[in-house]
Amino acid sequence: MTRRRMLALGAAGLGALAVGDGGPEMATITRPLARGRAVIHPGHGPHLPRPGAMPARLPPLPARTDAVHRLPDLFPTVPPETIALTIDDGPQPEWTPKMLDLLAEFDVKATFSLIGIQVKQFPKLADRIVRAGHQLCNHTMTHPLGIASMSRKRVDAEITEAHDRIGHATGVAPKFFRSPGGAWSHAVFHSAARHGMVPIDWDIDPRDWARPGTRHIKRAMLKAKGGDILLCHDGGGDRSETIKALRKVIPELKKRGLTFVPL
Repeated sequence: MTRRRMLALGAAGLGALAVGDGGPEMATITRPLARGRAVIHPGHGPHLPRPGAMPARLPPLPARTDAVHRLPDLFPTVPPETIALTIDDGPQPEWTPKMLDLLAEFDVKATFSLIGIQVKQFPKLADRIVRAGHQLCNHTMTHPLGIASMSRKRVDAEITEAHDRIGHATGVAPKFFRSPGGAWSHAVFHSAARHGMVPIDWDIDPRDWARPGTRHIKRAMLKAKGGDILLCHDGGGDRSETIKALRKVIPELKKRGLTFVPL
């Protein structure tokens, strides 16, 4: 990939805006995608955001009826050899620093899906993620796996409180939202859109949260191909297997000519 093409993607990553129709309020888990209308969000510029100062809220987006799980659906002109690593359930005091150190070692920028209660406990870690140049994603306040069956009011409370916690800790308003467990509903899509966030899923899931073993995680993630969004975790338990697997996976994928970008 040329330097010019990488700069076009930007350190702040890729953003998209896709229009979806409404639909009845019902619990659904959606996977198929319609190609969206893409825009590039500007980066932070020469000055990093100031923690403790709430960022300006992003303008609302039209609500989608599906979630993005491939980079070309988020950004149609993305180079074909590009992939995105997303890291969920932090910040966590033991594993997030190790994950950040690993990513810095291999010069990889990722997207961290942050849980509000974790940000409340460890705001300096959330800020460290931003200072390291990674992208942020709202992952709800308490990570309710049953979010798709929750009322619109409860869904909005989960998303809004996490949004405010993340913004206060980092000075950044997340542009992306990932629903716990990949569970989506009309209420979830509409709340994410109201906060100006694009809903994000994934292609490659090694189920590292279940601690299936380093070999299993590595094997699953090495199936990645251009355009994929990869999922792994830095929170929710012992993530030593994930760290060990990524230490092998990242250089191997780079060797194949794949380039990591944040969303």
